[in-house]
Amino acid sequence: MMLPAAGPSPGQTCGAVLVAAVLLQSICVAVTFLYFTNELKQLQDTYSKSGIACLTGEEIGNFIQNLDLIESEDRVADPCWQVKWHLGKLIKKMMSRSYEENISAVNAERTLTLSHTDGQQPRSPINKIAAHLTGNSNRKNSLSPRNSTPRRGNGQKINNWESSRKGHSFLYNVELRNGELVIPQTGFYYIYSQTYFRFRENENEDSGLLAQIRNPKQLVQYVYKLTNYPEPILLMKSARTSCWSKKAEYGLYSIYQGGVFQLKREDRIFVSVSNGDIVDMDKEASFFGAFMIG
Repeated sequence: MMLPAAGPSPGQTCGAVLVAAVLLQSICVAVTFLYFTNELKQLQDTYSKSGIACLTGEEIGNFIQNLDLIESEDRVADPCWQVKWHLGKLIKKMMSRSYEENISAVNAERTLTLSHTDGQQPRSPINKIAAHLTGNSNRKNSLSPRNSTPRRGNGQKINNWESSRKGHSFLYNVELRNGELVIPQTGFYYIYSQTYFRFRENENEDSGLLAQIRNPKQLVQYVYKLTNYPEPILLMKSARTSCWSKKAEYGLYSIYQGGVFQLKREDRIFVSVSNGDIVDMDKEASFFGAFMIG
């Protein structure tokens, strides 16, 4: 007797169904991947073309010129208009900055040209212009003789000052010639000076000279400026009257003055005093100086 053929087992049936499901799922995934890849490519091409169209759909030059006249609610909601608007603002800002820089350069060059035309000296790169001169009691004949030069002004000019950095004296970019400070650059300067007058009775002094010194007299300090003008120009003058008693063994007076003046290049300034025979050139008491303030 023959046995009937056996059908597929349950295990084989489940395996076949599983394989079929995997194959179907793979096909679906592949189809979905291809579909979305194609869609993304199309979107990318469309976006690129629309972005370029924002700048090519309308003449950008006309857009920038009419930037402030074409703003409306409809255009504000348009992404393409927003791209153009921001780009136009940036271009106008850069053009305005470039214009301002060019105008500043032109004005600076014009000012420099006018200063040369007017004969003014251009500002040099000198950092410091200053001088402080002190008296030197070791030097004899510090004062010039009376009526020594036709351009002396009043009093006796002080010829010898200490300027070699001994003590407090110094020179910065200033030249000293025969007791005169030579101005190196046109500008405003503060000028100052102090003179120390000292009388001390000497037992060996001639009685006639002592009587003459004791007589009331004016003690004067002058500050002059020398230019191309034939005579010196008086800048400052300060004075006081002395009257020493016969009982006094000595008398001391000091005169100080200072002020701001405009000086030109190659001008010279100097100090003159009256009664040079009683001037004390002590370095802490008699001094003369100037410095540039602008």
